[in-house]
Amino acid sequence: MELIYQPRPAEADEILRAYDSPVPLGADESVRDGSELTSLAGRYQIVNIKLDKTGGLTRAIAVVQEARRLGFEVMLGCMVATSLAMAPALMLAGHARFVDLDGPLLLARDRPGGLHYNDGVVSMPDTGLWG
Repeated sequence: MELIYQPRPAEADEILRAYDSPVPLGADESVRDGSELTSLAGRYQIVNIKLDKTGGLTRAIAVVQEARRLGFEVMLGCMVATSLAMAPALMLAGHARFVDLDGPLLLARDRPGGLHYNDGVVSMPDTGLWG
């Protein structure tokens, strides 16, 4: 096991400050736009950054930088959405320990030319995705 993902509801995770976990704890619902990162120190070791929550790629870049500065490992996550929403997050994958960009796989149908998924590896979309 490499990660325990959001073990407590965001509003009830203060108790984690005193918990010495043998497995890194990852914050998901506790992470929104990055302004809360300082308050998550001591509770979590990994933060899940989602472009939908941060407000887009530009803000997500700043949140990744701040998370690293504060000593957090980074996970990139997503909401259920098409490849068009995932592709910008994929550009940050090199800065993350964990990448969970499976949103398009949960749809009945993705946009044509979307991300490529093969044995757990996600690749950039065809140029047609961008229009």
